[in-house]
Amino acid sequence: MTTALDPEAARSTSDGPPRGFFKSRYGSTKLRVGVATTWLSVIVLLPLAGIVWQSTGGGWQAFWQAITSNAALESFRVTLTISVGVAVINLFFGLLVAWVLTRDAFPGKRFVDAIIDLPFALPTIVASLVMLALYGPNSPVGVHIQHTKWGVAVALLFVTLPFVVRSVQPVLLELDREVEEAAASLGADNFTIFRLVILPSLLPSLLSGAGLAFSRAIGEYGSVVLIGGAVPGETEVSSQYIRQLIEFDDRTGAAAVSIVLLVISFVILFILRTIGSRAAKREELES
Repeated sequence: MTTALDPEAARSTSDGPPRGFFKSRYGSTKLRVGVATTWLSVIVLLPLAGIVWQSTGGGWQAFWQAITSNAALESFRVTLTISVGVAVINLFFGLLVAWVLTRDAFPGKRFVDAIIDLPFALPTIVASLVMLALYGPNSPVGVHIQHTKWGVAVALLFVTLPFVVRSVQPVLLELDREVEEAAASLGADNFTIFRLVILPSLLPSLLSGAGLAFSRAIGEYGSVVLIGGAVPGETEVSSQYIRQLIEFDDRTGAAAVSIVLLVISFVILFILRTIGSRAAKREELES
């Protein structure tokens, strides 16, 4: 005798595991959210709360004096000026490198692709030693940029390039090449195809990568400590100024300057990701 199958039972049998499978196997949503929130609080929020508490240990007047002193303002100026320039340069060359790795075939491509991640794995002080050996007083290439802003910029370019490349590369790999071919068949030149077809899809990842590169640059210490030299008003970035304050046992001032860098980094990342998210939604609606 045949019996009619229940529609829900048939759907669960044909589509895979029944409802509740993942819930029972991996725990409830509340449990996962609770564990993730606890871990985030311990690793991120509590340290941030600690540094905020320390920065206000001498009162708000001491906090304001610490972040508005001439030395602090000079370190902010040097840090932000160089970091913005580094982010803009890597925005262009990071896109170029990602394009070459995804669209072009050449000998040693896998080797180049692996080198991109080297700054992630290399200790930053080693990067500073490399820069000093290459661009220091005994430079084998005849370029001496130690204790200059160019030296700091080159060191920051080295450590921040992977952020843009690795943000853009997956998006380039997933782009539909048929749309580009259709635009070409309609008479569009390469620049028009890139500007109207490719760039809108890449914009969110480009902004995200540039934001990460900027945030890394304003907080970088190890890679610039030797090549920069911490010349006040010239190459002394805020991270080196913070180290100087700690050496003088001014932990409250060091925490105050750190808070400013954290706020700047968060605001830049938030703005860029908001712009990128809106651009992505606009691209989805248009497509």
